[in-house]
Amino acid sequence: MSGLFNELRLVAYAIWMRRWIALAIAWGVALLGWLVVAQIPNVYESRARVFVQLQTVLPSAVGITVADQQKDVDTIRQTLTSATSLEKVVRGTDLAATVRTDRDLAERVAGLQKAIRITAQQDNLFEIVASGSRPKVTQQVVQKLIDLFVEQNLSGDRDETSQSLTFLDAQLAERQKQLADADAKRTDFQNRYLGSLPGTGTLTDRMASARSSMAQVESDLAAAQSGLAAVNGQMAGTPSNIAGAAGAVSMGPARARLNAIQGQLADARARGYTEAHPDVVALRNQLAAAQAAAKAEPLIVGGGAGSSSNPAYLSMRSIQAEKQAQVASLNARRAQLQADLDRITAKLSGDPAVAAEQSQIENDYQVLKDSYSKLLSDRETINLRGQAQTQTDSIKFSVIDPPSAPRVPATPNRPLLLTGVLVLAIGAGVAGAFALAQLKTTFPTVARLEKATGMPVIGGIGEMRGPAQTATRRRMLLYYGGAFAGLGVAYVGLLGVEMIQRGLAA
Repeated sequence: MSGLFNELRLVAYAIWMRRWIALAIAWGVALLGWLVVAQIPNVYESRARVFVQLQTVLPSAVGITVADQQKDVDTIRQTLTSATSLEKVVRGTDLAATVRTDRDLAERVAGLQKAIRITAQQDNLFEIVASGSRPKVTQQVVQKLIDLFVEQNLSGDRDETSQSLTFLDAQLAERQKQLADADAKRTDFQNRYLGSLPGTGTLTDRMASARSSMAQVESDLAAAQSGLAAVNGQMAGTPSNIAGAAGAVSMGPARARLNAIQGQLADARARGYTEAHPDVVALRNQLAAAQAAAKAEPLIVGGGAGSSSNPAYLSMRSIQAEKQAQVASLNARRAQLQADLDRITAKLSGDPAVAAEQSQIENDYQVLKDSYSKLLSDRETINLRGQAQTQTDSIKFSVIDPPSAPRVPATPNRPLLLTGVLVLAIGAGVAGAFALAQLKTTFPTVARLEKATGMPVIGGIGEMRGPAQTATRRRMLLYYGGAFAGLGVAYVGLLGVEMIQRGLAA
């Protein structure tokens, strides 16, 4: 341990013997470092935080969703740093006084693009940061950006809505004209080629409709024939007369059938069938024949032996007549549908190009109609969205932290740099003296000399100082102390100058 202590003493002695060299190196490094620090410009930062409150006052079907609003806000955030927006910032702050030419304006805009940061934080919170050499200007830049942030949201969406409505109105007018031309072409084609054919739509649609109706009629006819066969079977096992009082008057089959047809006709009219309906026409023809048969049929009077007509038999006769009328009506309907199918088939076989032409016309008409409906729906959606933006605040801005007025530069930390230069200068002086001591080898002690030469040393002669030498050494020590203290005074003076400059900048 004593050996290490002795080594440290020897190192300290070697450095002390070269103290003026160490002081000169320290002054040189300090002056050079402080000069470099002085050349670094102060950069001030002004910060503000803006909260964007998204409010969906209409359902998502209208077209205003939180995702759309968030996308709009992100777009505005990006456009704030565009050249156009930054030109407004330059002209709206004190930077305008430094602009004389277009080149000056371009340089200021380029500088702002590097000096402005807009970052999105959590919960729709945005931070706007601007940096510059003048605190007042940086604060003005942030305030102008906030104004542009609000302005672009309030006016940008409304301008976009107005332009969209104008475009859609022009498209609707064009589609409406095309749709009217297609409808006129469609009507003319139907009048020329399809006016005499039954049904509506294309030939394929009409044939499909006729076949569907035919299948339904076939099914109903089979059911009616089955019901008629069942009634005929029941009537075969039911007597027409039963024992009863003489002289009873009963209704014949012609009158029973007349009543059944009248009931069917009344039921058809109650369903809303017109007089031109095929079923109504068939029932009226059957009714005329039944009325003539009923007039010619005599009344049936019970015999003297006390027998009378069987009510069950008469009821089944009525049901039979109704079933027969239903079967006849369905047969007539089937014949009519078959005739329609034959006419449509003949049209297709005679002129196949007609079906293709009509299909093309119908497809074109439907496409235009769907396009017109879609444009009309989009226009109503955008119009409603524009009204919502005009009458309500779908996006509200709240300034959480107003633009700060910086008093201390964000960079550089000049007091810390000045202190670091001072420490570095002193360290460089000590290191220089130590390195010089290592280059110029001396023997401060007898033991060091013996160790270096390997020869015994008889003794050492001490330094003898007289009064004049002692006084000279004290004077030089005072000079050295003053020079070293001057280094500290210069450091304190530079700190004072920095504080004064901060006060003036603020």
